Amino acid sequence: MKALRIGTRGSPLARWQAEAVAAAIARAGGPAGELVVIRTSGDRTAAPLSDVGGKRLFVKEIEEALVDGRVDLAVHSAKDLPAERLPELNVQAVLPREDARDAVVAPRARGRPPDDPDALFAPGGPQAGAGAGSGPGARTPPSGAGPRVGTGSVRRTAQLRHAWPHLDVAPIRGNVGTRLDKLEAGGFDLLVLAAAGLVRLGLDARIALRLPVELCAPAPGQGIVCAEYRRGDHRMRALLARIADRGAAAALEAERALVTALGADCRTPLGGVATAAGGDLLLRGVVAAPDGARLVRHEARGSAAAPAVLGAEVAAGLLAAGAGPLLEAARGA
Repeated sequence: MKALRIGTRGSPLARWQAEAVAAAIARAGGPAGELVVIRTSGDRTAAPLSDVGGKRLFVKEIEEALVDGRVDLAVHSAKDLPAERLPELNVQAVLPREDARDAVVAPRARGRPPDDPDALFAPGGPQAGAGAGSGPGARTPPSGAGPRVGTGSVRRTAQLRHAWPHLDVAPIRGNVGTRLDKLEAGGFDLLVLAAAGLVRLGLDARIALRLPVELCAPAPGQGIVCAEYRRGDHRMRALLARIADRGAAAALEAERALVTALGADCRTPLGGVATAAGGDLLLRGVVAAPDGARLVRHEARGSAAAPAVLGAEVAAGLLAAGAGPLLEAARGA
């Protein structure tokens, strides 16, 4: 049987995901997979994604290869998929969802940091500036400032600043390994990354703290792996149905419905995560001002058989609670 050509980015995490999907397909009796590494526009730029085209930069070239028939299947992190889908393509959530939470990582040299977020992010504490004064590009932190925290997400930045206004939150780009190198070089005191990526790369020992979703709601789709295929490819659809994860698929549908209903994009400080609650789903949504000064939350419980309805309900609740002006502020930021 002809090998499946699987389109993927070239980062270690993207390769892990593609290989995991290929292995799952093979275990389910499908053909062997052959990875086709594609360098995307997102991999070629160091600029903030919100300034240069958003999440589609991480999937554009891969999706083009899929539409053109150069690959048979594409594998992505679900949180990297933009809300607007190409009409030629379908998406299927595959593999069980990994921990959706965000994780805090500290430099190795610091030893075991406190496992309480208030202590970890304390202003003027022993950790503030400790990492940032010893390596290339290091800076001297302002007196009394909190630790310098690196993240590439406007969502994390807004929620962290809302909970801890003293934090010195700064942007960082690059794959997981690159970001860890920057941390160890002294450019940051702490990083906030997706726990799922660290776990999948065998780096879960680097996690100092997993942030509760009540403090920092994850990105919609975080921890979920998606397989993307051509709409008319019924053989591929049947193949992916063998490895589909029903829980991940329902959660993703609810979370993406939330994003769509709010018209959100990568510039929007939006968090959303659906979790199993008995036979239902509990969807928590958060919209924040870009500077974290204001934050609106809403959650609802609904049928796992109608996740899109739940997503729309939570979006309506957020708007009723005052999320509209925050969304407009984010679009204009």
